Amino acid sequence: MIDPTPPPTATPVGATVVGVDVGGTKVLGVAGPDGAAHEALERAEVPTGDGEVIGSITAVVDELVARSGHTAPSAIGVGLAGFISLSGVAMQSANVPRVIGVDVGGLLRQRYGVPVVVDNDANCVARAAARIDAPEARHVVAVTLGTGIGGGLVVDGSLVRGAHGFAGEPGHMIVDAGGPRCPCGQRGCWEVFASGSGLTRLAREAARDGRAPRLLVAAGGDVDGVDSMLVGRLLAEGDPGAAAIFDSFAGWIALGLVNLVNLLDPEVVIIAGGLVREGEALLGRIRAAVAGYPTFSGGRSVDIRAATVGHLAGAIGARIAAADRVAGR
Repeated sequence: MIDPTPPPTATPVGATVVGVDVGGTKVLGVAGPDGAAHEALERAEVPTGDGEVIGSITAVVDELVARSGHTAPSAIGVGLAGFISLSGVAMQSANVPRVIGVDVGGLLRQRYGVPVVVDNDANCVARAAARIDAPEARHVVAVTLGTGIGGGLVVDGSLVRGAHGFAGEPGHMIVDAGGPRCPCGQRGCWEVFASGSGLTRLAREAARDGRAPRLLVAAGGDVDGVDSMLVGRLLAEGDPGAAAIFDSFAGWIALGLVNLVNLLDPEVVIIAGGLVREGEALLGRIRAAVAGYPTFSGGRSVDIRAATVGHLAGAIGARIAAADRVAGR
């Protein structure tokens, strides 16, 4: 969503541009003057919390502005998880339901008096991917693997939004019509199997069924104590049960990616989100699983990369959108 109000006539030299990524568990922000390298950006993070999400967003913005030495940002970009309309309002949000119907952009403009850009969080990741990780590519698919799954689609150099702003929501592709219920209300969505919460579900099933005994021991014998972080730790320690869980998990990720690649034929697929922390232990499994599909035989391939900015991709992409707004790009 592009803020219709004109940018300020005079932007203070070096004024900070803020990008905020609002996820199911945390609100993460980055800031710096337009043109600053992403490595030099200030960072701030707070839990999403159980109250109004706008309070968490403003806490991050205020902290970043205070560090910059200015009294206000020059612009703010916000990435929200869910189905975000062309006007920048969340119509559905399975993992951050408290943002549904909230005019986040309007509230921030009222508070700070600066241009605000609000978009889907994975669209923000796609911006970062296209600008930083794949500037040579005209066709890019960006997928965020976090609490849920988001996606951003760049086709022939342009971000695809669709008729209502809802394009690029692959997490809610149905990959198993009889599968578990998704927080969105459907059954068998891709994110039920291939998100961080999906990894936790797969790990708990394996622990409960006796297929990952060390995992259950590490959780103190409590299946509910098993989560994605724990299975990742045991994977790094060489536990075969954790390795089998990751093999299955990577297979589910690959299934969705193959569908996207067959549909859009991108040059590059960028994987972002919290699960990127697993590095090649996950990416290598995903690439191997994708290569095993018949449509990738005969020399066809796709370049699957991790976002070089990792879990910061959404916030950096939101900041890029805001900086572009101020600069008229």
